[in-house]
Formats: sequence, structure tokens, C-alpha cells
Amino acid sequence: MYRVFEALDELVTIVEEARGLPMTASCVVPRGDVLELLDDVRDALPGELDDAQDVLDHRDEMVDTAKATAERTVADATAEAHRLVSTARAEAEQTVAAAQAEADRRVEEATHRAEAVLARAQADADRTIQAGQDQHDALVSRGTGEADRLVAAGRASYDRSVAEGKAEQARLVSQSEVVQAAHRESAEILDAAHADVDRMRADCDSYVDAKLASLEEILTKTLRTVGRGRTALRSGAVADYRD
Repeated sequence: MYRVFEALDELVTIVEEARGLPMTASCVVPRGDVLELLDDVRDALPGELDDAQDVLDHRDEMVDTAKATAERTVADATAEAHRLVSTARAEAEQTVAAAQAEADRRVEEATHRAEAVLARAQADADRTIQAGQDQHDALVSRGTGEADRLVAAGRASYDRSVAEGKAEQARLVSQSEVVQAAHRESAEILDAAHADVDRMRADCDSYVDAKLASLEEILTKTLRTVGRGRTALRSGAVADYRD
């Protein structure tokens, strides 16, 4: 490529130093030297220029070919994209169907488990309530019997005291202080009997209240367990039945 510029410089020098023709702007140059320099320029030009010219000559054909290739590529890519989308859609539908089936199965299992837990909780609650009722009835029955026995014993003691007092009064009519003492003693015995009865009733009520409180705590825990089971059933999660 350097020889091209060198030959061009020599051509310029020849033209500048050429002898001019009178009355014109023309000049006389040595033809042989100029042709030789032009041959040097032609030989020095790289072959890529010819290739570039060939490219320019066939530009339209190459553009058409490239456009057709691009269109085919786009068409192939579009078809492949449609195929991939169809495949992905089919796989997604299968996945959704499988997930829905699995969700339905888990919901059904959770429903069965919740129903079983609820049934067991209801049975436990019924047994607990019945046991508490039985204990309450037994305690009330024992307390009532004991109270009746104490009242009867107090009444019998009172009657004996009254009878003894009357006998003593008959024997010691003149001794009013003895009669008054007998009355006081009998009244004290009767008051003591009533106090024992009241104490027994209070103890019985306290015992029954403690049993009912324990029963209430058991029922509260059972209701919390049932509530967690229902909440887990609605949310689809696995219920935790531990307190």
C-alpha cells in the first residue's frame, strides 16, 4: 500500500514539473513514465478492493439472500417458540391438574382426620361430663345422707336431752337452775349438731366445686383442641393437638 502513495507522489511531481504548452493550461508529460507509474499503482492496490467491488456488484443479490435467510430463521424461531409454548402450556396444565388432585387428596385426608379428632374429642367430653356428673351425684348423695344422719343424731340427742331434762325437772321441780342448765346443754348439743351439719355441707360443696373446676378445665382443653382441629381443617394445615 505504501507503493501506491509513493507512485501517486511521483505522478504529482511529473505533472508539476511538466513543460506547459503555450497559450493553454495543458502540459507535456512523459507517457512512458506516467504509464509505468500507473501500472505500479494498479499492481500495488490490494486484492480486497476487487473483492469489495465484487461485493458491491452483487450487493442486491446478497441482501436478498440474507433477507430470505433471516425470514426463514425468524419463521423457524417462531415455529419453535410456538412449539415450546404449546409444550410448556401442556406441561403446566398437567402440573396444575396434578397439584389440584394432590390438594384435593390432602384436604380429604385432613377432613377425615379432623372428623376423627372431633369425634374422639366429643366422646372424651361426653365421658368426662358423665364422670363428673356421676361424681357430683355420688358426693351429693353421700353429703345428703351424712347430713341427714347428723341431723337425726342431733335430733335424737336433743330428744334425749329434753327427756332427761323433763325427768330431771320432774324430780327437781324446785331446782330451776338445774332445769335451766339442762335446757342450755340440750340447746348446745342441738347447736353443735346443726354446726356439724353445716360444716359437712360446706365440705361437700367445696369438694363438689373442686371436682367441677377440674371438669371445667378438662372441657376447656377439649374445646381448644376441637377449635385447633377446625382451624387446621379450614386452613389445610396439619393440626397440632398438643397443649
